[in-house]
Amino acid sequence: MNNDVLETPSRYGLTAIVLHWLVAALIGAAFTLGVVMVDIPGLTPTKLRYFSWHKWLGVTVLAVVGLRLLWRLWRGVPPPVTMARWQQRASAIGHALLYGLMFAVPLAGYFYSLAAGVPVVYFGIWPLPVLMEADPVLKPVLKQLHITLVYSMLAVIIVHILAALKHHFIDRDGVLKRMLP
Repeated sequence: MNNDVLETPSRYGLTAIVLHWLVAALIGAAFTLGVVMVDIPGLTPTKLRYFSWHKWLGVTVLAVVGLRLLWRLWRGVPPPVTMARWQQRASAIGHALLYGLMFAVPLAGYFYSLAAGVPVVYFGIWPLPVLMEADPVLKPVLKQLHITLVYSMLAVIIVHILAALKHHFIDRDGVLKRMLP
């Protein structure tokens, strides 16, 4: 018996859907805030506040993605709709890339912050472990890694969205409806 509301063999359940869209919203907010904060000149109180919020969003993304992955492993996914084998493979690769990047981006940001000598204090209350000392040599490397991973994730997300729209409007195969509330 399914414990997840609305889950059927061909559709994701409510929990998976909520986690999917929550992660999407959090990533969108973190990306937007990241773009805005780096364009603020100098070190203003507003810029520092935005950096804190950006870090909080990153930690939240990491936690929710971890929960989402555990849910996916526990509950599984609906079987793929009928599509070409290369599309099934592309979908599997795309999802693996997305999950990898959803973990890698916040972790790279976390280690960049530590390399800069700035500990991460979640919501200004809970200090995250300081796993490395400040490192002025590693700091620019981790900064560039974080940025590169962010834009790589953005590219994969765009392809993910375009594929979902293609399946919805061209193929009309119900792929997108499986993840809509």
